[in-house]
Amino acid sequence: MSQSSYESQIAEHPQSEPHTTEGHNENGTLALSANDFTALEERVVRAVKLVKSERQARAAAEERADKAEAQSMEQRPVIISLQEEVSALNAERDQVRQRVERLLSQLDTLEL
Repeated sequence: MSQSSYESQIAEHPQSEPHTTEGHNENGTLALSANDFTALEERVVRAVKLVKSERQARAAAEERADKAEAQSMEQRPVIISLQEEVSALNAERDQVRQRVERLLSQLDTLEL
């Protein structure tokens, strides 16, 4: 509704005073001027837009999280095989180191 339609509705009700200093009319209900109501309406519209944009952002974030989780699950076998390979290479390196140390110690005994 436009501001003029709100003003006409307020004008149709003579018992409500749009500009009371206390903010209440004779019946004890809250009286709002057309400007106050328009400002309230604008705040509600802004709040609705904010909620919509936050919901869209949340949906997009959830979608990205789902994709990342799916990629993680796809990469899991590769990660496991690479971890096993690294463990095997570390074990092999330790064996080579021990063999080299034995050879060096044998060379040291020959030089004496």
